[in-house]
Amino acid sequence: MRTHNCGELSKDNIGKEVVLCGWVNCRRDHGGLIFIDLRDKQGITQIVFNSKQDLSLHQLANNLRSEDVLLLKGCVKERPKGTLNSNISTGEIEVKVSYLEILNKSEPLPFEIGDEQIDEEIRLAYRYLDLRNSQMQNTLAFRHKACLEIRNFLSQQGFTEIETPMLTKSTPEGARDFLVPSRLSKGKFYALPQSPQLFKQILMVGGVEKYFQIVRCFRDEDFRADRQLEHTQIDLELSFVDRAKIMKLTERMLADLFDKLLNVQIDLPFPVFSYAEAMEKFNSDKPKIEGEKFNFLWVVDFPLAEYNQERKRWVAKHHPFTSPYDEDLELLESKPSAVRTKSYDLILNGIEIGGGSIRIHKPDIQKRLFKLLEIEEKRFDFLLKALSYGAPPHGGIALGLDRLLMLMLNKKTIREVIAFPKTQKGVCLLSGAPDEVSEEQMKEIGIKVKPEI
Repeated sequence: MRTHNCGELSKDNIGKEVVLCGWVNCRRDHGGLIFIDLRDKQGITQIVFNSKQDLSLHQLANNLRSEDVLLLKGCVKERPKGTLNSNISTGEIEVKVSYLEILNKSEPLPFEIGDEQIDEEIRLAYRYLDLRNSQMQNTLAFRHKACLEIRNFLSQQGFTEIETPMLTKSTPEGARDFLVPSRLSKGKFYALPQSPQLFKQILMVGGVEKYFQIVRCFRDEDFRADRQLEHTQIDLELSFVDRAKIMKLTERMLADLFDKLLNVQIDLPFPVFSYAEAMEKFNSDKPKIEGEKFNFLWVVDFPLAEYNQERKRWVAKHHPFTSPYDEDLELLESKPSAVRTKSYDLILNGIEIGGGSIRIHKPDIQKRLFKLLEIEEKRFDFLLKALSYGAPPHGGIALGLDRLLMLMLNKKTIREVIAFPKTQKGVCLLSGAPDEVSEEQMKEIGIKVKPEI
């Protein structure tokens, strides 16, 4: 529909006829002259309507309002002296309009596009308007570039990107599962994956050796600024590796990312603290040390388990597939809190952005851990069976993409780097989810909701 974008015209185009499409960013009426800043994803071009040259076009432009959608034809002209705008790339030119078509009119806006003082709930309710903000456009473009760089880096390292199921079996891994009832198997449920943990381990059993995925994960947990019910992970798993190799690979990937996207040089290797050392020195397993604008560090050797007084049982510090140190296995049943694991968390500016471990690859050790944590083996029978067929030593890491981008872009919450986030109450203000469904839908899946008392 257009010959050029609104951000690419320059003095080189002077005298040329062009066709532009976009939104009315703002309108300025100078009597016989009406100036409109036309905006698209690429930028802004000033267009001009002159009543002396075409009165009918001028009258049409007089009725334009913010966010009306236009198609126009015109000639590129040099701006008069004293009217240049150095703040935009097209600031030396303007377009004198010879044809105007209003593709769509806009209702009066609930807020001005780009107004950062607007309450977040209003911005989320009208996210399609908020996304027109140049900052949001830049953020989405930055997210795309980050994913592209990560994919390129890992592909060059010999990794294969493989998708894992979204509908899987409910397994107790830490947070609460989101459950999906099955219409074809009434009374049974799928679960949305908290992570691809089990399937990426099975990929290692399958001989893939180097797997990655930029993947959606679902956890029914309470919200904080850096959490959402659904989030995105950079997920890696490798066979025949030790912890040092995985940590080094992660550091190189992040150094490449920061260099390519921010032109920031990250010092390698990152400092490493044991869990015991971090707790003793900083009283936190997410210490913040004031390395730099971006301060990375590792915390390693987390204890295998901690006793939960409320549940009256042992729970995994990381997850139940984390490998203990071989020399600590003799303490597994007698003193679980003293067992160290081959685990590692990655901290950036005092915020955990990732974590991983070398996994348990022997079924007998995995069974011992399930027994300690009072986890039913049958919930993980498919994993145990896979491990019994010559599973290689393997390990991996998952990085929170949303948290990482939040810190790279100096945003306050991860909602600022997600196109359609939910509120801290888990509500999508744009679509109204979650919502009720019809009795017919409930009947199809064999579920009846009891009224609240």
